[in-house]
Amino acid sequence: MSECIGELQALGVDFSRQAPITDPTGCSVQNPVVLKTFGKGMKVTPDALLDCPMALAAVRFVTEIAGPEAGRDLGSEIVSINNSSGYVCRPRQGETKLSEHAYGNALDIAGFGLADGRHIDVRVDAPGADAKFLDAVRKAACGPFKTVLGPGSDAEHALHFHFDLEPRRNGSTFCQ
Repeated sequence: MSECIGELQALGVDFSRQAPITDPTGCSVQNPVVLKTFGKGMKVTPDALLDCPMALAAVRFVTEIAGPEAGRDLGSEIVSINNSSGYVCRPRQGETKLSEHAYGNALDIAGFGLADGRHIDVRVDAPGADAKFLDAVRKAACGPFKTVLGPGSDAEHALHFHFDLEPRRNGSTFCQ
């Protein structure tokens, strides 16, 4: 845990450590942190409660991959991330198995705020350059994250990206 915390600090992330979470239903977060920024001036709105390894993976992805992609495709830097869900003690949609959100191991992103004032919402019918950016982000997320879902994968993910680190057989990924 201290290595993860040290890496977040080295990346300039504004966060706070939280006490471990355990719930009688089986939900738990071993090393919870509340992200306020992704570093480099990228605010998270609202703050995201995640397990430290998931927080670190999200920070690296946004700063190293999504941020530069926004510059290339949209000509502006990302200054905010619209977090639609981090830790939530709940099962998967329509199932009894707990969601990765129940372990702080998933982050849902509904949109990106840009330095030039634009806001790019995650949606299937995004126009031109927005669509190119969202498609590039989604494709690039498949690898750093083990599950990537978004518009077009199912109705529950029509307006956000879902990224998680659920361990899969043979280190594979599930991306839709």
